[in-house]
Amino acid sequence: MSLAIALHVLSVVVWVGGMFFAHQALRPAAVEVLEPPLRLPLWVATFKRFFPWVWLAISLILISGYWMIFKFGGFGNLPLYIHIMNGLGLLMMAIYLHVFFAPYKRLKKAVSAENWPEGGKQLAKIRMMVGINTILGLLTIAIATGGRYLIH
Repeated sequence: MSLAIALHVLSVVVWVGGMFFAHQALRPAAVEVLEPPLRLPLWVATFKRFFPWVWLAISLILISGYWMIFKFGGFGNLPLYIHIMNGLGLLMMAIYLHVFFAPYKRLKKAVSAENWPEGGKQLAKIRMMVGINTILGLLTIAIATGGRYLIH
């Protein structure tokens, strides 16, 4: 059980922490010092390195989370806050899948073609969804850690 908890928490830290850093630190710095012809390829290169870690994190979150759930006898034996954590996590994963397979794919295509306006449009979509996912991630962490005291 301790291995599952450790993998679960570390995976959440990698994913949510990475989104927080990218959204709150890297994005404003990139906007401040780089023009779109440099900024957009930076984001493609950053996502190219970060997204494999997100895929791994999501896989480990699902495997460790459901392993712990079924170790406790399934969903019927769990408190409400665990159900909320699970639902928010699945929503975050759906948002990530959309980002990966839609605007990120279009961003890479636009950057390859040096179509900076289209690239900017796709990056703005990604930024909005990453912002939402960051908020959902922080909320999920709060529920996971304080839920037993907040939600009965």
